[in-house]
Amino acid sequence: MPVDVELGGGNEVLRLRRELGGIPVELQRRLRPVMRREGQPILAEARRRASWSTRIPSATRLSVSFSRRRAGLHIQVDRRRAPHARTWEDLLGRGQARWPVFGNREVWAGTRPRPFLERAVYARGQVVVAAINRAVDQTARDAGFR
Repeated sequence: MPVDVELGGGNEVLRLRRELGGIPVELQRRLRPVMRREGQPILAEARRRASWSTRIPSATRLSVSFSRRRAGLHIQVDRRRAPHARTWEDLLGRGQARWPVFGNREVWAGTRPRPFLERAVYARGQVVVAAINRAVDQTARDAGFR
């Protein structure tokens, strides 16, 4: 369930990748554990905000990527383990989730969404982005870059 949320401060990992034409494996080995550690507060906040569900918190995971398209820290919900997470996050922006009652298309029921992931990112994101950017800068300096 991809929810793309861009926070101010820029993506230093993507910038480093662009400038170097790829991040060397040694830098990746140094950065990956630091980025995972710094991303834990957002993951914990997202799980806490989804604690009303029995499946969403355990299906939420954090990953770090250095690929060309999606370099950075990613928090995702496994759609096979928690298919309803997409509806609750209100990715389509409809403001409510609706379904026919017992398949009867004449009678519909609905409920308001309960976003958990995007709000967690906005609640903790700025601090995490700043910490990751500092870690990227420090790792690059340690490797001999200016």
